[in-house]
Amino acid sequence: MTSNGTPPTGQRHGRLRAAAAACAVTALGATALAALPSTASAAGELSVQYRTSATGATADQSEPWFKVRNTGAAALPLSEVKLRYYFKADSAGAAYRFGCSWAVKGCANITGTFGTLAHPTATADRYLEIGFTAGAGSLAPGADSGDLQLRFHQSTWQPLRQSDDYSFGAAQTAYGDWTKVTATRAGTLVWGEAPAGNTPTDPPTTPPPGSGTLWDDFGYTSYNDPRISANGWSVRANSGGPGVPGATWDPSNVTFADSGGSTVMTMETSTDGTAAGTEQTEVLTKAVKFRNGTYAARVRFSDAPASGPDGDHLVQTFFTINDLKAPMADDYAEYDFEYLPNGGWGEPSSILYTTSWETYNPDPWQAVNQHTEDRRSYAGWHDLVLTIDDNAVKYYVDGQSFGTHDAAYLPERPMSINFNQWLIDLAGQTSTTPRAYRQQVDYVLHVKDQILTPAQVSGKVAAYRSAGTTFEDTVPTP
Repeated sequence: MTSNGTPPTGQRHGRLRAAAAACAVTALGATALAALPSTASAAGELSVQYRTSATGATADQSEPWFKVRNTGAAALPLSEVKLRYYFKADSAGAAYRFGCSWAVKGCANITGTFGTLAHPTATADRYLEIGFTAGAGSLAPGADSGDLQLRFHQSTWQPLRQSDDYSFGAAQTAYGDWTKVTATRAGTLVWGEAPAGNTPTDPPTTPPPGSGTLWDDFGYTSYNDPRISANGWSVRANSGGPGVPGATWDPSNVTFADSGGSTVMTMETSTDGTAAGTEQTEVLTKAVKFRNGTYAARVRFSDAPASGPDGDHLVQTFFTINDLKAPMADDYAEYDFEYLPNGGWGEPSSILYTTSWETYNPDPWQAVNQHTEDRRSYAGWHDLVLTIDDNAVKYYVDGQSFGTHDAAYLPERPMSINFNQWLIDLAGQTSTTPRAYRQQVDYVLHVKDQILTPAQVSGKVAAYRSAGTTFEDTVPTP
């Protein structure tokens, strides 16, 4: 979970659930994706109908309601569909909040995020993007989604002006086809026309100024391969937490080998039931320069040990973190994927946590965080994606939304990127027979200041591998 300087693990997560806030269901916002010039609408797959129940030139909140109709000949998975409603911000610094009042498909299956247009016009410089989770299901040919009764407002609740918004139609008080809203399917425009120069694209084609990418395929030969350090990684050897007090962090237990044509990194953690006989592993970036944007890794979690008896309270991780400068310092940040194959922290069996940290006090223990968990086995390979913008922290597992955490947990300072595997304690398995556990990592990707969907992450990974690029780091140092 954490690198040096973090709180005692038994205290930290033994009280995590009581200290954590409930997972936010509704997304609050997202960073804009860049766009290509506008083109005429495509046809033949779906249509979008629009109406509004707030018709005034100004209103406390805008109320764009939609129906999506499948006009094709095959089933239409709504998770492949994104709508964009374009509007003019009320001021340069205005922030907006999305809400779903009611939806036939269920508000929990509707997402709303805000973005900034690459090419502002007189009637649009922002957009609200509506998406669907897998829980929204599919539309049969000829079927529609039913009502999507949506709304958005300024974060200050000041009135907003609608009369100058590109997608607004004051006279549209009953549902009708509306081409001033765009719809994409799997990233391809299939309905509507965007404001000039702002057709939505997938993946984004023009990164924002100052952005950069870290990509590593982990194509190394050993833990002491000089390229590891040259590429900005540290294989931990120093003592300290988290984990069993007195355990060591052994860099020689980090190895690399070919698997299916790609090199994977294996981190082995072992114990004989004693602190002196416990060896843990961690690999982390030396640079602390990562903040907003998209983080992704393909990680193989293991339920059973590679050798010896099972049962230890093991933690397998992918996370970002910076240092706690003082107890309850509000500029601390940490965002975790943590898998406990044998439970721990009061959990009896397999559990996957995602946790967003604002701060903590190590003694007496006090935690300020928000987490989401799923109590089942996650053994095997998984695609893990974390996105952070100015509105929310979002976690995805295997392309599906896992948790959305509130703006209160956003980072104030840059962080490092880390992987580690360690033991919470020695109480899960009391045998003195040696045993070893393995976590594997296929790749890591960070794209600064851009919010990518899991599908866009997969496309970017495929492009790097097709080009034979094994490493790239263009993320600037703050």
